[in-house]
Amino acid sequence: MKDFSAEALLPQFPILERRINGRRMVYLDNAATTQAPLAVVDSITGAYTSTRANVHRGVHTLSQEATAAMEATRERVRGFIGAASTSEIIFTRGTTESINLVASSYGELLEAGDEIIVTVMEHHSDIVPWQILCTRRGTVLKVVPMRPDGSLDLGVYRSLFTPRTRLVAVAHVSNVLGTVNPVAEMAEIAHANGALILVDGAQAIAHMKVDVAALGADFYVFSSHKMYGPTGVGVLYGRRELLELMPPYQGGGEMIGHVSFGGTTWAELPYKFEAGTPDYIGLAAFRTAIDWLDSLGIEAVAEHEHRLLEYATGRMTEIPGIRIFGTAPGKAAVISFLIGDAHHYDTGVLLDHLGIEVRTGHHCAQPLMETLGIEGTVRASFAAYNTRADVDDFIAALQRVAPMLQ
Repeated sequence: MKDFSAEALLPQFPILERRINGRRMVYLDNAATTQAPLAVVDSITGAYTSTRANVHRGVHTLSQEATAAMEATRERVRGFIGAASTSEIIFTRGTTESINLVASSYGELLEAGDEIIVTVMEHHSDIVPWQILCTRRGTVLKVVPMRPDGSLDLGVYRSLFTPRTRLVAVAHVSNVLGTVNPVAEMAEIAHANGALILVDGAQAIAHMKVDVAALGADFYVFSSHKMYGPTGVGVLYGRRELLELMPPYQGGGEMIGHVSFGGTTWAELPYKFEAGTPDYIGLAAFRTAIDWLDSLGIEAVAEHEHRLLEYATGRMTEIPGIRIFGTAPGKAAVISFLIGDAHHYDTGVLLDHLGIEVRTGHHCAQPLMETLGIEGTVRASFAAYNTRADVDDFIAALQRVAPMLQ
């Protein structure tokens, strides 16, 4: 395993030098968006000043260079997640669009009465598209409950399958609880019952090694901006034989073979699902982000984040009134909590006054909040550049804020 030092990374993130309300900023909102290292920022600047030209449409040098950069990212993503072919890598605007693409396109192959299984801990982006599909196609949504520690009840999961079950949609890692779901086992169960599985990898891809073949994922989706890359860029991995069956998600340039008023044919994969001009500059910078993350060693990053999680959790449990949600073994570096019965918004505002940047609210997981019997939580989430000093400042702020809210 590679040597790792979060402190050595800090010069690559000038934004972390900011002061908030006169205090050193501690950025703990990484589950929403990670910061980008200078290498990614420089990649974007370099592309805008040297190779800004539309891709796949020009024979001139700039267009050829931009196209090559975009397609190099496709190959980089393929290798990073262990996909068999670049034809299985579809570029989107993010995890949400990737899921909507599958729901809209694969959903056209479903019939009234067909069933889709989701879990109680899903992000809204892995609930609402399926609900829309249910309304449009008459499909049925089933929900896997969880145990008190935030782990899924696999016994109930197994019982939900019927001959009409077509798809399972599950988060690899819960954005609220940090639970790492056993997706390989869930995929095996789904396949044994003749169903497919879509894995929402938004909270996993930057924190653990992902191999879509080893996981048994039929679809795997994630976003660049949660893995130190630019916003507005995402990935849908899908097994080629499934993507071949699915109709296009959108129509327009790039996704066509031939257009006439007598009829239109579609482009080959992956372009069949990539209508219009992509964010090719963002995609080029995404490759830089993957290279940067890979250079650290994903196992080393995961170990570092786990140490921070254990240290922060231990310190937080010493503060009277702290309630932590999600204690499943092996959880990711996310801590959702409340201070007594204080409103999460009040806690977040007071922490911000002390320079601590956390997320508050329902985290786009209202069904999970209803299950927990709360309106929302405060969420602290860690990344490669967070340090033990960040945790110490966070704990000091909590110790100051907690008595004010109880």
